[in-house]
Amino acid sequence: MKNREDKKKDFEDLRKALESVHNVFVTGYEKITVDQDYNLRKTIRGAGGSYKVIKNNVAEKASVGLPVEPVLQGLKGMTSLAWTTGDPVALAKALTAYAKTTPAFTFKAGLVEGRAVDIKAIGELASLPPKEVVFAKLLYMINAPAQRLVTTLGAVGRDLAVVVDQGVQNNKFQS
Repeated sequence: MKNREDKKKDFEDLRKALESVHNVFVTGYEKITVDQDYNLRKTIRGAGGSYKVIKNNVAEKASVGLPVEPVLQGLKGMTSLAWTTGDPVALAKALTAYAKTTPAFTFKAGLVEGRAVDIKAIGELASLPPKEVVFAKLLYMINAPAQRLVTTLGAVGRDLAVVVDQGVQNNKFQS
């Protein structure tokens, strides 16, 4: 059993972690084997996240006054947190894929970019394309009008050259 100082240190560590993040997924687990837990932690690290099993009352007290407070109030059952300071879509995808293969792992709630989300929104977030793909599409959309303008301007000169060439070949310019 932990002594009071260890519990206080755990509380302060959790509080510090919750202060610095804006993307948190509250999850539930029951009857997960050690091997499944190892794979879960490996999956979360691969997505750039962190994972911690928490006590509900400690999480509730540690979240007081923080943006994550609404999602950590009134928790029941076994609870864990997965959070990231990076891309929340990557973590949501990793957690959702893991939840599909391990039915004992469930979502309870989440906080994405400082906004509380429900289980349905987490699924929608997981179905979004990665941030890099969105940026690539955005850059393509920005670049497309300029590319079309250059193609159109180039077409005028090319079309004129084709007309002149056809005129020369058909002897249309002889006097």
